[in-house]
Amino acid sequence: MSGYLTDIEGIKIGHAQDYEAGTGCTVILCPKGAIGGVDVRGGAPGTRETDLMAPENLVEKVNAIYLSGGSAFGLDGASGVMQYLSENGIGFDTGAVKVPIVPAAVIFDLDVGNPMKRPDFNMGYEACINATEKDFDLGNVGAGTGATVGKYFGNEFSMKGGLGTSLIQIGELKVGALAVVNALGDVIDPETGNILAGALNKTKTDFINTVNAIRSGLILGNNPSIANTTIGAVATNARLSKSAAHKVASMAHDGLARAIRPVHTMFDGDTVFCLSIGDIKAEPSIVGILAAEAMAEAIISGIKNAEPMYGRISFKSFK
Repeated sequence: MSGYLTDIEGIKIGHAQDYEAGTGCTVILCPKGAIGGVDVRGGAPGTRETDLMAPENLVEKVNAIYLSGGSAFGLDGASGVMQYLSENGIGFDTGAVKVPIVPAAVIFDLDVGNPMKRPDFNMGYEACINATEKDFDLGNVGAGTGATVGKYFGNEFSMKGGLGTSLIQIGELKVGALAVVNALGDVIDPETGNILAGALNKTKTDFINTVNAIRSGLILGNNPSIANTTIGAVATNARLSKSAAHKVASMAHDGLARAIRPVHTMFDGDTVFCLSIGDIKAEPSIVGILAAEAMAEAIISGIKNAEPMYGRISFKSFK
């Protein structure tokens, strides 16, 4: 796997984080606008402006995607993104003023650092200031700062998650992904089937293997942790309609299913956005197939770039 979402022309990525609080946010800026789609699969989503993106609704293009920690509180940071874009004259022209279109999704990380300090207006604005068209930081940054994985048996046995990216290019066609990996389930290498990060046993020397444990009847009496959700976006330089962008977002969820087990549970808020920001002609199904591959690779990237933090070991420090 290689490449960054910013290898697609017209996209900028910015992070802001508070390491003491254990949270942060990430913004995907599309200054010239991008046709947008979205698909929400988890049972506990935290989102903003996703209804606006429906194919039958008016607005065609979005100006940014905001991804954040802080659970529902973190959605406040999208207003900071709107302010930044408004100051730069970017948004949907209503005649009276340009209104920036900023769909958003959040993860639950309030049990990692200080739950009273969350991404806010200022942090969202800061992420925009930090946005770059070049390679950006991965792992424990932005929305991935407080991300953890493997929480079915409780946070005590979880590992550090993080933020990752990938890009696939075939000829002129580019399809990239960015993922914030904060899953209830284990993260699996699709090529080998090996667990890369997930729920640990009592001595934290090996993986429990969540799905196998469930199949064996090892189900806790109490509800699993609610502190989950994998969110992210895929983007392409292919020209897609709004309906096609929704289909690509839907297909990109296959990447989550390949790399996370279990996924899309009632305790996850899994949400994937799609951005079309180019003029390359491509069959939407091909873009969707590549989007699923890119999303799986971005998830693996987030895990492999995570550092041990907040009492959680990571892929880099395990064994």
